[in-house]
Amino acid sequence: MRAAWHCLLMGAAATTGMAQVSLGTVVDLAQKNSATVRLAQADRNKAGAALAESRNVLIPSAQFASGLPAFPSVGFTGSPSSIWSVTVQSLAFSIPQKRYIDGALAGVRAADANLKDAREQAALDAALAYLELDAVDSELETAHLQESDADRMVAIEKERAEAGVDPLSELLQAQLTRAQIKLKRLHLETREGTLSKQLATLTDLPLGSISPDHASIPQIPQLSGNVQPRLLRAIESARLAAQSKFSVSKGDLESNYYPRVSFFSQYNRNTTLLNNADYYYAHKLPADNFSSGFSIQVPIFDMSQRAKARESAADALRARVEAEQAQRQNEVQIATLTGSLRELDAQAEIASLEEQIAANQLKTVQTQLELGNGQNSAQQLSPKAEQAARIDQGEKQISAVESEFELAKARLSLMRALGHMDDWLHTLNK
Repeated sequence: MRAAWHCLLMGAAATTGMAQVSLGTVVDLAQKNSATVRLAQADRNKAGAALAESRNVLIPSAQFASGLPAFPSVGFTGSPSSIWSVTVQSLAFSIPQKRYIDGALAGVRAADANLKDAREQAALDAALAYLELDAVDSELETAHLQESDADRMVAIEKERAEAGVDPLSELLQAQLTRAQIKLKRLHLETREGTLSKQLATLTDLPLGSISPDHASIPQIPQLSGNVQPRLLRAIESARLAAQSKFSVSKGDLESNYYPRVSFFSQYNRNTTLLNNADYYYAHKLPADNFSSGFSIQVPIFDMSQRAKARESAADALRARVEAEQAQRQNEVQIATLTGSLRELDAQAEIASLEEQIAANQLKTVQTQLELGNGQNSAQQLSPKAEQAARIDQGEKQISAVESEFELAKARLSLMRALGHMDDWLHTLNK
């Protein structure tokens, strides 16, 4: 179903150049196509193979070999030539191997947690890029209106300057305002292009084919640092990785003390072709030969294995410290985001009030221009006043949109740090 929807989007983008794509679809495609997620999936496959490898040493393995002498044998060679042979062997008993299996199992669980964390991070990156593109599109629309108002204001000031009503400085000021608005519009277009490229890379859709659907963006919960945090997947992965390395180090240490028992069996089909092996034995050697048994290895003194045990113990200690450090860093991030969130919430409120004030001032200016404020000619508004009020309202509107995006970004980042990202992601597909 997802593949069909992806193909449909690709077709629509190729036909129309741009299509409205919901936030849920963008997040889903990002999680599917993210390089980080694919790398995490590769690590998960590797961990699964390592677990199977550590377990499969207990399953007998069989090997077949065949060969003939290249030249006739001369003298006593010590063993007769075999036409073919079959060897079966396996590990029968090893306490350290149990540690290795436990370590590989913890490694699989760590890889699973890391994969989930990578999917959450891909979802966060896609969501933030989508929200910012939606905000930039709104800001660009306002910037284009501002530019039109600035053009009209320059035209009015040019007429007034030529008529000697206003000084040249007023015209220059109007031109400066228009240039500043143009610069802001160019900056927004650059941001739009960068975000479009980022979303195209994340989703594997054609560049410029994604148009945000504002209605598809669900409300972001207003969390705070007082919310009970859940165990972050990245921290869970770090802890499980440390547990895995600790089990491996324990197995390496126990290899210096516990015996190892292996089972083996072998069948040889001997031949006297191109050799005179029977000449050296009292009786003819049989063609069919079979042997089996248990091999017991008891460690007595192995400096190399002892050094390996110290090496793996150091790796386990490092992994444990890294997990503890990740936990502390996440706690600091939660505290930082909580403080920033309060400030951004206040800034968004201020920007919204300033936008409302600017809108009321524009209405006042329009009313005065329509009715006149007649008694004192010195206080009468010039024709450029409406354009200036429109530009100011647009400025406040852009500031409000930017503040709302920064607030949403902080909320999502805090949600991720608290481990509640999945709750919000589930609402995308409803």
